[in-house]
Amino acid sequence: MSTGNTICCFGELLLRFSPQLNGEWIKQANMPVFVGGAELNVANALANWKVPVRYSTVLPENQLSAEIEAYIEEKGIETSGIRHFGSRIGAYYLPQGADLKNAGVIYDRAFSSFSELKVNKLDWEQILEGCSWFHFSAISPALNQDVADACLEALQVASRLGITISVDLNYRAKLWQFGKKPVEIMPDLAQYCDVIMGNIWAANTLLGIPVDKTVEQNPTQEKYLAHSIATAENIQAAFPKCKVVANTFRFDAFEEGIQYYTTLYKDGIQYVSPEFTTQKVVDKVGSGDCFMGGLIYGLHHQHTPQDIIDFAAAAAFGKLQEYGDASQQTVEKVKETLNNVLSEN
Repeated sequence: MSTGNTICCFGELLLRFSPQLNGEWIKQANMPVFVGGAELNVANALANWKVPVRYSTVLPENQLSAEIEAYIEEKGIETSGIRHFGSRIGAYYLPQGADLKNAGVIYDRAFSSFSELKVNKLDWEQILEGCSWFHFSAISPALNQDVADACLEALQVASRLGITISVDLNYRAKLWQFGKKPVEIMPDLAQYCDVIMGNIWAANTLLGIPVDKTVEQNPTQEKYLAHSIATAENIQAAFPKCKVVANTFRFDAFEEGIQYYTTLYKDGIQYVSPEFTTQKVVDKVGSGDCFMGGLIYGLHHQHTPQDIIDFAAAAAFGKLQEYGDASQQTVEKVKETLNNVLSEN
């Protein structure tokens, strides 16, 4: 058994370049750069909320890496899980106003240090020392077979050490280019997970969980919530170790706004967050990571299921109004967002 109370978040650190289109980035010789990556965004949220957290990734040994690690440490995130080999940091370009899930993203991750990860390259017992929780996402195994195998190795060690394991079913269609479909890889990893977060469509694409397409023909919140229960039950039947399933529903509404609500399924009961709506979104990147952070935060502190899903949803919604990859929200700010919505309903 692992002794300790630290959350370990593992995944690729990515530099996000965010150019203004119509040639403005060229004319101005200027492009904002953010230090991100799904799992680092989760770690950042947890550090904001005073949860002991460690970040694990692979970076090259150079000055940029040293500055990034110092920046991460300033955020209150442990960097003892970072290892060094390879020659470059992964990156992606996301034009301002574009969405990660759509065609706007341009990846520049080939031959990154993290993509060169293989089995037996990391000492997982050392990385996980003092940790009670291990979090990863479906983005890592999407890179190549070697990284997928390394993820499996990490999960086997974490499981043997009695560490709680969570996964975010992030689906990135532009990844998964190494000849394997997600359903050929992800179920082998999901079998180790205590907490599975995603949505009904990601569960279908990544885990082969059935999705009823007729729900989309005349969609209502009632239908989606019923489907959320069915998806959660199917996940737990397929992966008996899973104790908690969370699903998010984010729909474009209004001209630039969204409609957002989430569910948590635990001990045979589904808990539903309030519905959040906004007519204006500043930045969609990192919202799901913030939700995952909120989920881990509540489960780590053993809050009630309703409080867990309410806080996680409010955190994700709040992130939509922040520019950049990682949230700067405090616990108080998240609760303020939640109370505002509850008072309206």
